[in-house]
Amino acid sequence: MFKSLFLASTATALLVGAASAADLPRRAAPPVFVPVPVFTWTGFYAGFNAGYGFDASSSNAPTVIGVNSASTLVRPGTTAAIAFSNGSRNDGFTGGGQIGYNYQFTPGSGVVVGIEADAQYVDFGRERNRFAATGPLAAQQVFNPTGVSGLDYFGTVRGRLGYAFDRTLVYGTGGFAYGSGGGRDFGLTNASRDDFQTGWAAGGGIEYALPTDSFFNFFKSSAVTFKVEGLYVNLDQGNRNNGAFAVNNAGATITTSSPGVVLVSGGRQVRETEFAVVRAGLNYKFGTY
Repeated sequence: MFKSLFLASTATALLVGAASAADLPRRAAPPVFVPVPVFTWTGFYAGFNAGYGFDASSSNAPTVIGVNSASTLVRPGTTAAIAFSNGSRNDGFTGGGQIGYNYQFTPGSGVVVGIEADAQYVDFGRERNRFAATGPLAAQQVFNPTGVSGLDYFGTVRGRLGYAFDRTLVYGTGGFAYGSGGGRDFGLTNASRDDFQTGWAAGGGIEYALPTDSFFNFFKSSAVTFKVEGLYVNLDQGNRNNGAFAVNNAGATITTSSPGVVLVSGGRQVRETEFAVVRAGLNYKFGTY
């Protein structure tokens, strides 16, 4: 009997203990750790830009040409003088697009290196051939023999080196530049200034990565970045600014090497196309976050 009572009491104690344990608060499972993504500038990007170009050339001295009666540029027995102010400068709108690749060594903040290529439309030097003439000039068109530079387009291929403060990138840039166009601007060898030109470019800027869900993220890229950039461009013109400066009423080309035509002032110049561009742009980054 004693044994039965002992077993019964033991069973009762176990049941009471189990019930008490069930009433205790259960320990919740630890939360799963999800790391917050760290922004990196590494990846390919493409975008567009717009801005304004400012002339940076060092010389725009007037050019004066004297024409006497031996030239078919004037009526028989008369003389004339043609003066180019050379006041038209490389100022105007510029816009285009760019592509590139960045690599950031340490995500978050750190050194960023990259390469970028861009192509730009420009509206420079549209009035570079404006002139004033004294005397009865018999010419259909007159062109500036020393040439004030002008462009229709230019582009660059540049390296970039900067430092990222998380979503803000400050950088310097420099490399190869090219351009062409500028309209009918000739020289003594009948070589057109429309010929392809090469040179270099250097500058810097600041770029900021907008949130991924930004209103500007039309292409669902990993990031949209906004940049403001300044660039100095120097294109070497060589000696292609010497040539024909007029076409007479008979359609004949007249040069300063023809009888009766004298270059009074201005001289033959080897001019470079120099300008500075300030522009803003958007880039769409594709790749890692």
